[in-house]
Amino acid sequence: MTEQRWFHRRGELARDGWESVVDETVPGWEHTGIRVADLAEGETFDLGGPGVERIVVPLAGSFTVTHTDATTALAGRPSVFAGPTDVLYLSSAATGTLAGAGRVAVATSPTNVVRPTQYIAASDTPVELRGKGASSRQVHNFGTPEALDAARLIVCEVITPAENWSSYPPHKHDEHVPGHESRLEEIYYFETAPVTGAHAAAETAFGMFSTYASPAGDIEINAMVRTGDIALVPYGYHGPAAAAPGYDLYYLNVMAGPDPDRVWLISDDPAHAWVRATWDDQQLDPRLPFTNDSRKARADGTV
Repeated sequence: MTEQRWFHRRGELARDGWESVVDETVPGWEHTGIRVADLAEGETFDLGGPGVERIVVPLAGSFTVTHTDATTALAGRPSVFAGPTDVLYLSSAATGTLAGAGRVAVATSPTNVVRPTQYIAASDTPVELRGKGASSRQVHNFGTPEALDAARLIVCEVITPAENWSSYPPHKHDEHVPGHESRLEEIYYFETAPVTGAHAAAETAFGMFSTYASPAGDIEINAMVRTGDIALVPYGYHGPAAAAPGYDLYYLNVMAGPDPDRVWLISDDPAHAWVRATWDDQQLDPRLPFTNDSRKARADGTV
């Protein structure tokens, strides 16, 4: 029954007008959170008070964040499959409201440590093309320690082209082993879409996601995932996240934990770690990188 505890379909965690809310009110959850909503033109959402650091991530559309003594416009993007977006990191000392039109996610972590509010342009987002062959994927590292001066949050997003695998080999980060592994809760927020040019309804798109037990605790998720679904990973090995043939897969990762250092250190499952070495003789998937221009080119048949 652990899948029912840690995996939630779109809308199951709805609260206060938000489509989904994960925070410390979820049993067994402490360090991370996420809020997801669809905003209509003229609609506003309260982002809450101090004591929580936040990253506002446009999924589709454009938004304006009015926060302490300032207003920041986020140009956003047409969809999560159109490449990086600009994002706004809100200090834990800030309050704010969100307005605009489109779909948005807000990554959160409770903290009293104050870091300055920061705007990160799409052009400044580090884009990593990770893996090779059928393990090729694209990572936007706007909220990692190398790119963002945050208190606790580590946030990135991953695009996995149809038929490829990501979050692979399966790995974990549930033990504090300095220099080798860090303790981090992790949220996976998913979106899926038919490949460009496919004659398929958006709601048919899906991927697959798995987690399983480690010495830190029992967990099991083996789920078909669609847009809006959320997986919570308090511990355990997680992966793969697999994009089904015909459908691209996106997920937003939100991480934070109790360790003194803000660092992402993982341990592969020893049974599958050998797979990394097989990438040496493979090529990167030529469909990467995903950008708005590349998706337009594929739709036009020029790529």
